[in-house]
Amino acid sequence: MSITTMTPKQLAELVQAGRKIDLIDVRTPVEFREVHVEFARNVPLDQLNPAACLQSRQGAADDPVYVLCRSGSRGKQACEIFHQAGITNVVNIEGGTLACVAAGLPVVRGKKAISLERQVRIVAGAMVLTGAVLGAFVHIGFVGLSAFVGAGLICAGVTDTCGMAMILARMPWNQCDTGTPKCATT
Repeated sequence: MSITTMTPKQLAELVQAGRKIDLIDVRTPVEFREVHVEFARNVPLDQLNPAACLQSRQGAADDPVYVLCRSGSRGKQACEIFHQAGITNVVNIEGGTLACVAAGLPVVRGKKAISLERQVRIVAGAMVLTGAVLGAFVHIGFVGLSAFVGAGLICAGVTDTCGMAMILARMPWNQCDTGTPKCATT
């Protein structure tokens, strides 16, 4: 299965040509609130329901569904979810929202937030440091915490899926009171 991609510049050209674009941003609601492409709708990756997305789509049934995240990785995962559901007319926007901002697409800016990737680095670093300190001063068995985090990071790198990010995405500080997106699972 190959995932179709498009650059933000190509996306901007479609918009300028008057094409109706169904753009789904799969970041957390807090990340979306911070900055998002003006015509995107937010459906967090952990709530994505492809069938519901097609029912509530903003374009014609045969038009592609465009997907983006912060930098491209979660967008790729969303495309894979659509493909697994039998929906293949899906396009991942290369470089995600960061590339769209750099390309000059119209964006809406809101309250600043700590990105999910930064949160993962902070929590992983804190867990490794805690395991090392407790292992040195309390009991050597606490070093296992550092090893567990290291193994998780290796797994995340190999599979391009991060369990810690999935957990953090569900935390209250990563949620907004925006209601459930129309094409999300409840």
